[in-house]
Amino acid sequence: MSFLKEFREFAMRGNVVDLAVGVIIGAAFGKIVSSLVADIIMPPLGLLIGGVDFKSFQWVLRDAVGTTPAVVMHYGIFIQNIFDFLIVALAIFIAISLMNKMRKKEEAAPAKPADDVVLLTEIRDLLKDQQTPKL
Repeated sequence: MSFLKEFREFAMRGNVVDLAVGVIIGAAFGKIVSSLVADIIMPPLGLLIGGVDFKSFQWVLRDAVGTTPAVVMHYGIFIQNIFDFLIVALAIFIAISLMNKMRKKEEAAPAKPADDVVLLTEIRDLLKDQQTPKL
């Protein structure tokens, strides 16, 4: 089998295509969550703590000297990324919880017995009725 044919079979398997779709949707979802946190959640939160933008929170470890730039730790961006992660984790938790509930409902639904089993059960019940003496 040639390398290209083997690669094509690998790439066209269902689970590989599903994984690719999941990665693409995940990247788009990540952008949406980042925008939600940066543009919707953080401005009111910054307003509540005194009108401060979280992105401006930083520690200057060493000031700029001449052409050497300053060494700065941007912990505000890190806090914003923590909010991003928590929202993504919450969304995934909710989605998985809903899927598990739907799966449990499917498992809890009693399976309808096959037609031949129903017929045999009816025959058994009729035979029992014939053998029991009626008063």
